[in-house]
Amino acid sequence: MAFWGTTISDSTQADPKRNFRFKVTFGGFNDLFLWWAKSATKPSFTIAAAEHKYLNHTFYYPGTVTWNDITITMVDPGDPDMAASLSGLLTGGGYHIPGTSEDLKTMTKATAVTALGSVTVEQMDAEGAPTETWVLKNAFISDIKYGDLSYGNDDLTEMSITLKYDWATLTTKVAGSATKDPNTDFFSTTSTEVV
Repeated sequence: MAFWGTTISDSTQADPKRNFRFKVTFGGFNDLFLWWAKSATKPSFTIAAAEHKYLNHTFYYPGTVTWNDITITMVDPGDPDMAASLSGLLTGGGYHIPGTSEDLKTMTKATAVTALGSVTVEQMDAEGAPTETWVLKNAFISDIKYGDLSYGNDDLTEMSITLKYDWATLTTKVAGSATKDPNTDFFSTTSTEVV
């Protein structure tokens, strides 16, 4: 028995997911696929635990689910100019540089989410077909780093953005081994929301 399939000669032998096969898409750029994305963290979550003590025993119960921020690192291709594009998303989200005392506009979640649009992180197979598609719900930019400059460094200019989101959905090519009901389970072939 082969490690990644039933037999070495099996033409349907599974190919494990590879880190370098991915793409990131921002709806705020007219569903532009960010080909200059260098790395991206996939969504993850943390489950809080409530503690209950009884005599000399401690029992734990699952609490709230918190989705963790993701970070996308990208090279600035110059055309399009990502520094200008990301600054435009900030302005589109409702941020205004102080001008006059009458300018009282502020950011809202609705404008920040709308400016960024839908965010998709997609892992692909060797043929370019999606094997894992994460869609961030209500994502907005919480941090932008435009990179560092140095006369002694001839690397490409990199920028990173951190995104907050309320939750994420996952669509997979093949149902997970723990799947009980493919229509409602988190690791399934259909996109479902985790609550």
